[in-house]
Amino acid sequence: MSGPAREPGVRSALRTSSLSLVFGALFLASLTAQAFVGAAQHDADQVAAGLEPLGVWGYVTSSTFWVDVTENWQSEFLQFLLFITLTVWFVQRGSPESKRLDAVGRETDEEQRVGAHAQPDSPAWARAGDWRLRVYSHSLALVMGAVFVGSWLAQSVSGVVAYNEEQLRERHDPVPWTEYLAQPDFWDRTLQNWQSELLAVLAMVVFSIYLRERGSPESKPVGVAHTATSVEG
Repeated sequence: MSGPAREPGVRSALRTSSLSLVFGALFLASLTAQAFVGAAQHDADQVAAGLEPLGVWGYVTSSTFWVDVTENWQSEFLQFLLFITLTVWFVQRGSPESKRLDAVGRETDEEQRVGAHAQPDSPAWARAGDWRLRVYSHSLALVMGAVFVGSWLAQSVSGVVAYNEEQLRERHDPVPWTEYLAQPDFWDRTLQNWQSELLAVLAMVVFSIYLRERGSPESKPVGVAHTATSVEG
């Protein structure tokens, strides 16, 4: 009897976590595909230059692979960090990605259900009235910011290693990390990712005013007016 009793619980857990599980699987699949495709391209370039190929494992442990990975990670988390913090103070009429036009700012303790206004099922730190509440009130931005800074540092470190490998192959002197941060190579990699992420956010905010996707929480209900703000389907 124990087997059948547990099975519905497992199915329920999979269903209620299906969004994160699907995106996690897609992430791992795309990262794995990037490793194999990148290794093939890198080894072809190595052979053409008269150098030894690295193979897949050698490629995924190289600075060449990780500079490509981390430069995308840092731009993604910068996108979320900016969106999380800027939407506190800035609004867009008609967009479900915006808060209500009359709700600009941090909002009151009652609206946020913290401190004396916390509910029985509120997180423990939301019920606290000391430093824990202050930290928890900004915990999402703090974590996103920490991941962004960590990814940015990882990109710069792996980037300078890859850059110096190329310098040595061309019989040029390597540069220190602090000097690499001022190199066009670093900022070209960085800014081309930043602009694409910011464009994607802008498109989502504006397109969602006028366009719909039935059943999606990122879209307004199909029949809701274009001017309706902070309304999700």
